[in-house]
Amino acid sequence: MGVRFRSMILGAKQILRLQTLARRNQPDVPKGHFAVYVGEIQKKRFVIPVSYLNHSSFQELLARSEEEFGFDHPMGGLTISCKEDTFINLSFELNGS
Repeated sequence: MGVRFRSMILGAKQILRLQTLARRNQPDVPKGHFAVYVGEIQKKRFVIPVSYLNHSSFQELLARSEEEFGFDHPMGGLTISCKEDTFINLSFELNGS
């Protein structure tokens, strides 16, 4: 599990580095944040704080997304396949902690 978690974090860091390069063309992503695309069928873009990466519930979502999509994200951000309402509820929980 430790090795898988480490590879998941390294993959997320790689995506964040790519987003940093892309951010020069997308000023709508503030420093310390990154874009994720959420939804089961139609994806909606959310800009969330990097601090979410420290929370186990968000890490679980990343693990499921890695299984489904890997770390190749053609949309330019992390793709998370879950219900939009589920993600919004998780975001409220993480903002409160």
